[in-house]
Amino acid sequence: MTTMILTVTSCNVLLPDLDQPTPATINIDLRTGKIIKVLLTYIGGAACNGSREPYFVDVGDRIVLPGLVDIHVHLEEPGNQDWEGFWTGTQAAAAGGVTALIDMPVDSSPPTTTPRNLDIKRDSAHGQCWVDVGFWGGAIPQNQAELRPLLFAGARGFKCFLIDTGIKEFPCVSEKDLHKHMSLMQVRNSVMIFHAEMQNASSSAPHILNPRSYQEFLSSRPEELELDAITLITRLQELYPSVSCHIAHLSAASTLPIIRAAKARGLQLSVETCFHYLCLSAEDIPDGATQYKCTPPIREDSNRELLWNALLDGTIDCVVSDHSPCLVEMKELESGDFMTAWGGVSSLGLGLSLLWTEGRRRGVSMGQIIRCMSAKTAALARLPGTKGQLKVGYDGDLVIWDPEAEFKVSKEHLYFKNKLTPYEGMTLRGVVQKTYVRGKLVYDSALGFEGLRPSGKLI
Repeated sequence: MTTMILTVTSCNVLLPDLDQPTPATINIDLRTGKIIKVLLTYIGGAACNGSREPYFVDVGDRIVLPGLVDIHVHLEEPGNQDWEGFWTGTQAAAAGGVTALIDMPVDSSPPTTTPRNLDIKRDSAHGQCWVDVGFWGGAIPQNQAELRPLLFAGARGFKCFLIDTGIKEFPCVSEKDLHKHMSLMQVRNSVMIFHAEMQNASSSAPHILNPRSYQEFLSSRPEELELDAITLITRLQELYPSVSCHIAHLSAASTLPIIRAAKARGLQLSVETCFHYLCLSAEDIPDGATQYKCTPPIREDSNRELLWNALLDGTIDCVVSDHSPCLVEMKELESGDFMTAWGGVSSLGLGLSLLWTEGRRRGVSMGQIIRCMSAKTAALARLPGTKGQLKVGYDGDLVIWDPEAEFKVSKEHLYFKNKLTPYEGMTLRGVVQKTYVRGKLVYDSALGFEGLRPSGKLI
């Protein structure tokens, strides 16, 4: 049998552990989808005689990046596929250079809290995925007996909430529940992901005078909710030290000393933050602009600076989208009521440009930006050896990228289903030109998805 090899060569390839790209050539076996060779040289350019194989791609001085891995995405299918779905969500991911994502368990109906529900979700996803998709399971009260079966069925870990979700099928857990969950998880290599806000007896809901006021909404989700939650999580980790715990969408910089202390004690604690917490500030959010609403909320610019510092010193491990869309009317744009609007920021497909635009202003290297969106996220999703690096034996997931190109965000750049985002109108730098999953082209900026087929697998 003839081996088909895709060869991609560039003067600028971002290889593992490098902060800047270097000349290299990547060979991918198209039968297996695996990288089989990395040559530290560029073999294209004017010296080529033009008689290349059809699977030879010379991108010149454009950047070749590893495929990004977004471990916090709400695709919401089945049940709420009018909010988002596997087809549109994974197209948006591919257009932004994301070649693998992990779907959250909470917004689909049924939620991913049993092996049967996971099977229903996987059946819904079949044949619709342009990039690889994995699934977090859900940890809710009384489903402790489902945890091990969910892991055996393919869940990559578990998500729980420490504050009311507003979703009947996915209630929050108590400390008592967590003792039961974490005691069972000690014998498995898994991770518990926390929505780390917690309302305790001393927390009183503020009286809202103006529901259109962003500052009043911000005051309704104070940093103390995150402080109390993370204090509980680290205390539980002392009791169950073999259980890896992950803080989802960290917003409050005041929690960073607790996180640093926990990591210094050797606790298996990891932390993510989101593009919106690193790229947006409360001072810039107009009253009534409910497209900015999310929980935890976007905080002040001084808080944002501390989050950036924590990302660069390693206290925060990675950056994700927390793409959490809904029907446009659920955002209450006409009334501008932050208290009743659905919480969630839509950004799938924009993350690389957002973080590069903001990071470049701060002198952050390309390698630092990409690692926190690829190798580090892949490791947290238990995908080591397959995703997030251009390395022999890994999946041939790669992105052709122009870091200098600029664009103004408009609805035509958005492939997700409900095209509402707080980033509309912003000028961003860095454009994905092509995305490959296991060596197969799944997105081309010149053609979009025309003539291409979904190549994603369920992982």
